[in-house]
Amino acid sequence: MGPIRTLLVDAGVTEQQWRVLRVLNEEGPQEPTHIAERACLLLPSLTRILQNLEQKDLIVRRSHPVDRRRQIVEISKKGVEIIRANLAVSVAQAERIRTQLGPEKHELLLDLLSELKDLET
Repeated sequence: MGPIRTLLVDAGVTEQQWRVLRVLNEEGPQEPTHIAERACLLLPSLTRILQNLEQKDLIVRRSHPVDRRRQIVEISKKGVEIIRANLAVSVAQAERIRTQLGPEKHELLLDLLSELKDLET
């Protein structure tokens, strides 16, 4: 994560904020509970992260069209710009790790991380 952390510091976002932006960029607007699940974050942590992202104008929150008690979160144009500016380096870093581990160990790592995530829920 070292090189990724440097990239994110330069972009002005934390690792958790980056994960939220990636989820929103890849999957589109959605409710916070789904974002928390997809970004592997606890909902109380996500609430704080969303506040920070909104203050930085990286996301937009709006009321759910059917149930005003719920909200929908969407990445902003500024958030998309951060993703676009840094995604290539992030993907290259992930590919470097995959290459160093080899395909079998990389898949094993992903499986173990998935199991660990399932244990927490």
